[in-house]
Order: sequence, then structure tokens, then C-alpha cells
Amino acid sequence: FGFFLCKENFTFWRDRMPVDNNVCDIRKKLGITQIKMAEDLKITRQTMTAIETNKYNPSLELALKIKEYFNVPIEEIFQLKEEK
Repeated sequence: FGFFLCKENFTFWRDRMPVDNNVCDIRKKLGITQIKMAEDLKITRQTMTAIETNKYNPSLELALKIKEYFNVPIEEIFQLKEEK
């Protein structure tokens, strides 16, 4: 089928680094409501809440849409959280 998993390239869920984000802070600083941003991005308010509370990491596509929406570098929005 042409699909191969290489052990060294396969990341197990438990090995993933958590991602922090500043979506809520940036949104509030710009004076945008959660409902307005959700509507503009064509997602639910519940999805916005989950992203802002770090309960859900957006897809790459949605992360890039958020970056464009805020017009800031992606690093200002999303950061890998270092494990202790």
C-alpha cells in the first residue's frame, strides 16, 4: 500500500510535547469576542474554548488560519511547552 511507519519517525501520543498558546490573550487584546472569532474562522465557540484552555490543539490548517486572522508570527501564538 505504500505506507510505512519508521520507528524513529513515529511519535507515540505519550511522547508528544504539550503546546501552549496565547489565543485568548491576543484575542482579548484585539477586542475580539470569542463568538466573533469562532464565526470568522467557521468553527464552534466550543472549539474556541477548547483551544484557549489548551484542551485541544488545532490542526495545522486551523493554526495557520488563526495566525493569518491575528496577523502575527505563529511563534507569538503557539509554543512548545518544555517538559520538566
